[in-house]
Amino acid sequence: MRSHNITPRPFLKWAGGKGQLINDLIGRVDRGRPFGRYHEPFVGGGALFFELMRTRKIEAPPYLSDNNPNLIAAYLGVRDHVEEVIALLEKHKARHCRHYYYSVRAQAPLDAAAQSARIIYLNRTCYNGLYRENSKGLFNVPFGRYVSPMICDTENLRAASEALQKAHLDARPFQTVVDVAEPGDLVYFDPPYHPLSKTSSFTGYHKNGFGEQDQQKLAAVFAALDRKSVKVLLSNSKTDFVEELYAGFRIEEVYATRNVNSRADRRGKISEALVRNF
Repeated sequence: MRSHNITPRPFLKWAGGKGQLINDLIGRVDRGRPFGRYHEPFVGGGALFFELMRTRKIEAPPYLSDNNPNLIAAYLGVRDHVEEVIALLEKHKARHCRHYYYSVRAQAPLDAAAQSARIIYLNRTCYNGLYRENSKGLFNVPFGRYVSPMICDTENLRAASEALQKAHLDARPFQTVVDVAEPGDLVYFDPPYHPLSKTSSFTGYHKNGFGEQDQQKLAAVFAALDRKSVKVLLSNSKTDFVEELYAGFRIEEVYATRNVNSRADRRGKISEALVRNF
């Protein structure tokens, strides 16, 4: 069954997710309209993509990608096998407990629906809803102490599946967007943020991390897309380093509440940067 009213929301919780900044982001996207195809090379939870689909602002098939194959596997399962994913999530829900969580975390299913359901289950029940991998590419977030976690949101999974039907989904490095994007397209980058301090970094969503050299490579890709007449929008932390990288483009300050810091006194409203070339 498919949802007749497309009102999809992210089905994964994602550190640094853009739910809070949706209005800011939509306002910038509107300034870039009309645009051709939509590209999101760090798809994460896909908050902007789903909002653009909900408001019918994406017309051509979108290109969603990430360097993390496990994340893309979750999306592929929801797109292509949503009813099987729902059935498996109901089984996970029925057996959910601390011991079961760690047994699922240790698994490595080959079936597409099982891969997707595993990632969604772990994401919805792990500590703080983080997605983090160790150097071997293995999910390593501990069990979360939720009273009644939302493990299977059937209606939203079906809506998300419908929204994803025409999407190109690929596990590939962000640099490849230069080869795919065409003049007039819109690219939205939401990379792991440059840390505000040495202790605030969280780049472990992928086994290879995302350091300053990666940030510099991303800035070079941003500039290459600009030269190609592609419209580019980027989110990042508002640090001197980021402002230097994008000094030739429009940088605007927005604020969001972030709660991933282990110290409560360092959580709250944080200044972020939206960079665009249009």
